[in-house]
Amino acid sequence: MSNAPTIEWRDYDAPLLSPILQAALDNFVKGGFHGTSIRQLAGAAGLSVPGLYHHFASKHAILAEIDNLAMEDLWQRSVAALDDGDQAPLARFDRLIECLLLFHAHQSDLAFIAFSEIRSLQGQHREAHIAARDRQQKLLDEVVEQCVADGSFSTEFPRDASRAITTICTGVSQWYRSDGELTPADLAERYGVICAHAAGLPVK
Repeated sequence: MSNAPTIEWRDYDAPLLSPILQAALDNFVKGGFHGTSIRQLAGAAGLSVPGLYHHFASKHAILAEIDNLAMEDLWQRSVAALDDGDQAPLARFDRLIECLLLFHAHQSDLAFIAFSEIRSLQGQHREAHIAARDRQQKLLDEVVEQCVADGSFSTEFPRDASRAITTICTGVSQWYRSDGELTPADLAERYGVICAHAAGLPVK
């Protein structure tokens, strides 16, 4: 890996979704995928139903595109975070955890739908999501194992610790609110410490 990130992984100023997809996401968050009609999606996007079908073949195609963009954005940010600076295992772990927490705070609605509506994805789209999820998990598994190998972490169960940490990070999308006590940066700092201790970082 090089030491220069390919993207600004802490930057969330530019919207990820098009207006049509953002309107769909907002409706999926409110009513769920199955509880939202194609007519509701069209109306939220300021389109007729035929107009919406001009852009997407089905409601499922809209969900699949939202899911694909979410998983790819998280992957690109994660790879950039790992690449960005000190390559010591603990430093890489800290940046990856910061990246995961920032994503699930800044993109809480997007992350929530990507997680909760796996059940609604069909065929190749479901398979693609599972492959992307497993690829993402492997990044963290490897970093935790490296931290155990060099003595930074003391856990006897690195894979279990890694999955517990993933649960902590993804769980943020279920409760985080931008008008709450913590900014995304504050949350990343606080929960980053919690995640490190979950892997056996010695308490100083």
